[in-house]
Amino acid sequence: MTAFFQSLGMTYEWAWFIATICGILLIALPLMLSVAMIIYVDRKVWAAINLRRGPNVVGPFGLLQSFADGLKVFLQETIIPSAANKGIFILAPIVTFTVALGAWAVIPFDAGVVLADINVGLLYILAISSLSVYGVVMAGWASNSKYPFFSAMRASAQMISYEVSIGFILICVVLWAGTFNLTEIVNAQRGHGFGLINGYFFNLLLFPMWVMFFISSLAETQRVPFDLTEAESELVAGYQTEYSSMSFALFWLGEYANILLMCSLNTILFFGGWLPPIDWAPLYYVPGIIWFLLKTFFFFFMFSWVMATVPRYRYDQLMRLGWKVFLPISLFFVFLISGYLMATGHFTGPVGGAA
Repeated sequence: MTAFFQSLGMTYEWAWFIATICGILLIALPLMLSVAMIIYVDRKVWAAINLRRGPNVVGPFGLLQSFADGLKVFLQETIIPSAANKGIFILAPIVTFTVALGAWAVIPFDAGVVLADINVGLLYILAISSLSVYGVVMAGWASNSKYPFFSAMRASAQMISYEVSIGFILICVVLWAGTFNLTEIVNAQRGHGFGLINGYFFNLLLFPMWVMFFISSLAETQRVPFDLTEAESELVAGYQTEYSSMSFALFWLGEYANILLMCSLNTILFFGGWLPPIDWAPLYYVPGIIWFLLKTFFFFFMFSWVMATVPRYRYDQLMRLGWKVFLPISLFFVFLISGYLMATGHFTGPVGGAA
């Protein structure tokens, strides 16, 4: 894209700047539209599982319900509690929304279709996803209300707990692929299962890691059964209790953008990203971005399925699962996988990878 703008007579600096802005908009605008529609899909899945209708009035089949909800919150008054720390109170949803969008910079939608194809893409994802807790903590503290404050403390403990096990799970993937680059991780999964299946999910050593990663994704995004930060029976609405209007909407947009991010990471790290499920030539005629979107939507359906069917954990159960189950298992698999790779001669460098 930079070369295209240079061909219009621009200097390299201006061409790069405009190309970068266009790349950001090409990701951010469809993502915002996807978030609006995915909320509709979420509600439809819940309704179908619970034998209800779901949105079906606003627009054909209720497709415009999310846009109607967005217009409603846009027209509402923004109320700031008199005892709140106004600066941090306003900044918190902005931080949550910005961090949720920033993580998408390194997500490859197809071969070469990525805003920043950096060599440490996985580390970037881990680092920027860790920042999402700050928006919740800032909102809970700045509200000067006990329910949001309790929610902020729960969120910080929960997200830190499950990020530890997620880190060890990612180490397992990095050891096998031999790179932190997300594009190369996808390419390493080509024909991985019996030389025919694209994806690490067919690997007996990595399949348990995917199961743990999927469950940890639910905890990281505070989805049922791990929505202890928004438990309405205990905390009214959690850290969002004192928010209204667009500040409340920014939390929702950031939350669903993070959910889609985790669905895409499940796709990229374990299910072959933009590659077709089977390494068969005719399937490659389907554009890679179609495969990527279908797989991401499949994982979002699983997120909705879990939310509609699984009851909420107690807080002690949440912490026990993270620290006493996932952490030791993921650490054990780091040693097991690294040992297997060394024993079979696949450990080829300082990071390690398949020969």
